[in-house]
Amino acid sequence: MILRNPLISINQFLEKIRNQIRNIYLNSNFYEKKISKIYNKELIYKPSPHLLSSLIKYQTQKININDIATENLWENENINTKNFKRLNNFYWFFSLDLKSSKKNTQKILLDWIDKNYKYNSKSWEFDLTSKRIIAWLSNHILTLDNSDKDYINTFNKMIHKQTNHLINEINNSKKIDNRIIGCAAIVLVGLTYKDEKNYLPYGLSLLKKITNLALDNSGFTRSRSIKQLIFYLKYFILIREWFKEAQNEVPDFINETIFYLGRGYSFIWQNINSDILMNGNNTSNNLEFDQYLKRCGYKFKNENNEFGGYAILRDKKVSIVMDVGDSPSSKFSAEYQSGSLSFEIISNGKKLISNCGFYEGNNEKLIKLSKSSATHNTLIIDENSSCKFKKFNKNYLISDGLKVLKKNIIFEKNYWKLSASHDGYAKEYNAIHEREIEYYPEQFKFIGKDKILIKKSNSNIKFDIRFHLEPNIKLMKTQDNNAILIELEDEGWKFTCDNFNINIDNGLYFGNKNSYTQNQNIFISGITNGMSDNIIWQLNKI
Repeated sequence: MILRNPLISINQFLEKIRNQIRNIYLNSNFYEKKISKIYNKELIYKPSPHLLSSLIKYQTQKININDIATENLWENENINTKNFKRLNNFYWFFSLDLKSSKKNTQKILLDWIDKNYKYNSKSWEFDLTSKRIIAWLSNHILTLDNSDKDYINTFNKMIHKQTNHLINEINNSKKIDNRIIGCAAIVLVGLTYKDEKNYLPYGLSLLKKITNLALDNSGFTRSRSIKQLIFYLKYFILIREWFKEAQNEVPDFINETIFYLGRGYSFIWQNINSDILMNGNNTSNNLEFDQYLKRCGYKFKNENNEFGGYAILRDKKVSIVMDVGDSPSSKFSAEYQSGSLSFEIISNGKKLISNCGFYEGNNEKLIKLSKSSATHNTLIIDENSSCKFKKFNKNYLISDGLKVLKKNIIFEKNYWKLSASHDGYAKEYNAIHEREIEYYPEQFKFIGKDKILIKKSNSNIKFDIRFHLEPNIKLMKTQDNNAILIELEDEGWKFTCDNFNINIDNGLYFGNKNSYTQNQNIFISGITNGMSDNIIWQLNKI
């Protein structure tokens, strides 16, 4: 620790100096001239806006541009960051009524160009610029039709100028997700214009490198983020649809990547039609994406019981999901939550046992809480998580991860079993957490067994095991204090534990993005008395 802190301070200082030098360069006349070069102005392809319907939330009631005070649109200096980004990425153009005045729409665009003609760090932020290019080109009916020659020249110059900026800055973008959007924008410009400047091959080459970096050998995200996997799938399908519509041959690696991402999507969503609240995931609108896939002719299949570090066993009535994967490396851990061996149960389409979800708001305490083992259905020792995190910029990244030591999955008609162990507590407590969950489909009965395998004798360790539920689920303890009843709409379940006390506690649920609400959880707590104590619990339908 004595050496680490000075090194961190030096690295932070050097990073600050590098950023200052880079900002001077980006605001220089030299950089302005560099990105202002245009090689071709001829549009040969105009993309359809509906191809982005998997990524854009369209408003039911379309906006008429004539109802917007165009003269004041870019003059509001007090706009908050969220609304500033929404305004400057121009994705709101997708919600405009096509009967809107093209003249007024193009005036808004020209006013933006007049105010933001030269690079500035705020409105030319990398992801904003990428989305703005896509929005301007995809809404060509409003942004280009019925325009004069001077306007077209200005429009084309700004498209190329912003694309040149993306090419210059894409390797400096820290978020892989933003680089994917940047590649999509560069590829679209290469398809849209007669590509003498090689935007298309450059964008594809970079996209392929990012894919190799971000995906493992099975095609699942190295971050193990479900949300990120779906995000990648949406953008790769969008790019493929652009190629098809432009009547260009689709590159093989695009098709291959969609195939592998699609297998992951089928496994973690389509097979169970429920959101798994693990590793950065929240409740979603994937049913709409399913409709998009159907319209575009995509169909994915994955019949495996384990994929991407997750195990899923299911029949027509019940599904059980368990996290049985290693923690990702630090650089891919921004959305990872330390919920190793946590599980969720879905009964007749309803979430019986649910993790708490992921918080992405501005409250630092809630961010840290949502990444902890306490928000998952798993074992906690001395109120510590199975992984340790360190703060890096605005993210909490893994400093000490874990490995899953062994797994055993049995899936038979009348008997299911998921078992695994991890070493997340080995370094600090010389302990291994081992979990086994059995399910008997004919009896609708789950039997769980958690072990704390301690390498040193006479070591007493305090533990908690929590079983979280969605906010709408009601709990009640029986009069003899030996069971907890769970009311799941029209179903009833009973939770018991053979050798430890059980109680009901309050918690926080982050399943809905950027928000939280109270929920309840069942918890078992105690102190181990030997080298391999068994904590046995049951969940029975009544």
